[in-house]
Amino acid sequence: MRSAFVTVDTLSFHCRLNEAPDHVPAVILLHGWPQNSSCWRTVAAGLGTELRVVAPDLRGYGLSDKPVGGYDKRTMARDVVGIMDALGITSAHIVGHDRGARVAHRLALDSPERVDTLTVLDVAPTHAMFTNGRMRTAEGFFHWLLHMQKDLPEQLTAGNVEPYLRYFFERWTLRRDLVEPHIGSYVRAFEQPGAMRAGFDDYRATHEDVADDDVDHRAGSTIDAPVLALWGADGLAANTDIAGVWEKYANDVRGRAIADCGHFIPEEAPQVLLAELHDFWSVTGSAQVTGT
Repeated sequence: MRSAFVTVDTLSFHCRLNEAPDHVPAVILLHGWPQNSSCWRTVAAGLGTELRVVAPDLRGYGLSDKPVGGYDKRTMARDVVGIMDALGITSAHIVGHDRGARVAHRLALDSPERVDTLTVLDVAPTHAMFTNGRMRTAEGFFHWLLHMQKDLPEQLTAGNVEPYLRYFFERWTLRRDLVEPHIGSYVRAFEQPGAMRAGFDDYRATHEDVADDDVDHRAGSTIDAPVLALWGADGLAANTDIAGVWEKYANDVRGRAIADCGHFIPEEAPQVLLAELHDFWSVTGSAQVTGT
């Protein structure tokens, strides 16, 4: 994978790209918090050169710009469409983990013609999470509500970025041996000016995100593209039928829990994920993606 910077509406987005020809099918890999596009290193390598792989740092993350504002998922989805336009990608398989899956969900609703298939990793729809009223959701996602507070999370984490982020990496993993070697690079990325604030702004956009999702849900709008929902059997969605939850938001859903895996599927179970993706794309017979 090589690094490249793409400009979308005056913002610079860092992307990792492979060397596949423009005419082959494209795959867009969207990371979550507290990570960046480097979390896809093994998956991207496993996809080879028969697929055109693009792994961007989302708005506010990694080496991408960190503006004040624009962290609602509708705007972040438009960022991804802008990256696709800049790279001449008409449509693609979209794979999202954690926060990236929320961007991918909005992308599939707002720009269905750009999405061949949608894969969501260890995540339930935002609308479902904030309307189920379950105690376990509140307990497992306490950080979400904390990150939504104005100024407080920046104050609490100032000078303590590493111990704060390490808490989540350690709490959310089963195969810590596979994630530990890369935590330092994630910490350094979030120690850059504006990075922690941008990450919290991602969560602060929840009110807008839930409002947008609620409008779609009430209107009966669902995802047209085939959906693959995977979650770690020992991840944040443990003991929950996540595929069943997604069936209320999409027309064609399949998926399962991945055994011996925590939240960080791209790093804890990359080979299982690769096999699932190839099977999914083969079964759905997804349209080929044409680059310009």
